[in-house]
Amino acid sequence: MTVTRTTATIALLGVLITSASSTRAEVDLSKLPPPADRKGVTYEKDIHPLFEASCIRCHSGDKPKAGLRLDSLEGVLKGTKEGKVVIAGKSKESSLVIAVSHLDAEMAMPPKPKPGRGGPGGGPGAGGQQPGGPPPAGAAPGGPGGGPRGGGFGPPPKPLTAEQVGLVRAWIDQGAK
Repeated sequence: MTVTRTTATIALLGVLITSASSTRAEVDLSKLPPPADRKGVTYEKDIHPLFEASCIRCHSGDKPKAGLRLDSLEGVLKGTKEGKVVIAGKSKESSLVIAVSHLDAEMAMPPKPKPGRGGPGGGPGAGGQQPGGPPPAGAAPGGPGGGPRGGGFGPPPKPLTAEQVGLVRAWIDQGAK
């Protein structure tokens, strides 16, 4: 039985590695915006404000999505449950760059709103809230769980612009400090 489990585990790992490789291969990295020319880019000064506007709603607090915290340099460098999202000095190889550049629809962050679903951009009445109306009864300020994450209330987060993606690339290429 141990041999069967080991064989199954090895087969599953092979499938996952092949899937990850083919997904990365399908992304046309030539379409990435170039790194910004700015020198001395830091997380605190340059990157945190971008993440605050577009990412921290979902990637902060006690239960960040995918286990990825983007509200601190340490959280960004730690990565997700599956591994690192930033490879210092190599922005083209950093999955964070692929995600924020929207070159891969499956990895795109923030994700495009899905019509008819609760949460950002879910349409009228999504998540139990009427347009312009108050949050559903019992909801904490700022949405479920309260705090800066905002839950499903408020406007959907905006994707980073090409210039902002270039700034993220420059930060990573300069060592992600």
